[in-house]
Amino acid sequence: MLNSRKKHIGHKHCITNYLIQQMALLSIRNLHASIGDKEILKGVNLEINCGEVHSIMGPNGNGKSTLAGIIAGNTKYTVTQGEVIYKGKNILDMPVDVRAAEGIFLGFQYPVEIPGVSITNFMRTAVNEQRKYRGLDPLTGAEFMRLMEEKKKVVEMTTNLANRSVNEGFSGGEKKKNEIFQMAMLQPTLAILDETDSGLDIDALRIVATGVNKLRRPDNATVVITHYQRLLDYIVPDFVHVLYEGRIVKTGPKELALELEEKGYEWIREELEAKK
Repeated sequence: MLNSRKKHIGHKHCITNYLIQQMALLSIRNLHASIGDKEILKGVNLEINCGEVHSIMGPNGNGKSTLAGIIAGNTKYTVTQGEVIYKGKNILDMPVDVRAAEGIFLGFQYPVEIPGVSITNFMRTAVNEQRKYRGLDPLTGAEFMRLMEEKKKVVEMTTNLANRSVNEGFSGGEKKKNEIFQMAMLQPTLAILDETDSGLDIDALRIVATGVNKLRRPDNATVVITHYQRLLDYIVPDFVHVLYEGRIVKTGPKELALELEEKGYEWIREELEAKK
């Protein structure tokens, strides 16, 4: 029990150090990646600190989802150059389950259905595996159910989830709410939301975005990948990055998203051409 306690303290102390020293929670350095013979990322550089919200925008097919997948550990991408440093460690050789246990969460643009696997069992396994990794005892059934009922309120879920399979028969809005519910249950240190606003009506968008905001803490960070300013009206970013042709070519404050909404991306291309 003493060793378990030490391991948990070590995890919290690690996060505290990042806050005090203002070291980057995530540092991406000259990242190049491909899928098959096609190079997608061509030298991405990005730093994210605890307590920050970053938005990544850009035209389709320029590497946003690729970047998210590589951070989370999707093996269909091949990293050919560069580093992804998370909590001081290069995670590129780290298995996906260890990345998740270390606090990396990816919310999918198109959440998959898992027939026959109840949300309750799915989440209880995930939460207790995470606790085991951190040296904590598993939650009892009663403790887990109390936690689940508490976290359902984050995204205003009123349905009985106990016997529903993961995302099976869910509407688009329900699937996205379920993603944020999972995020609330797992309490990640780094959450990456890949086009969470895709397919949401205005009410579902508000609920999902409000849920994300409720989960923001000084010891975590969020990356929001989106095409639209409307999501950023609710989840206000500290920084907006433009990912264009495999590189982050522009970074600015939240007002940059408004400029992109108004002008599109042609002016970005013209700026890059003028620099050549």
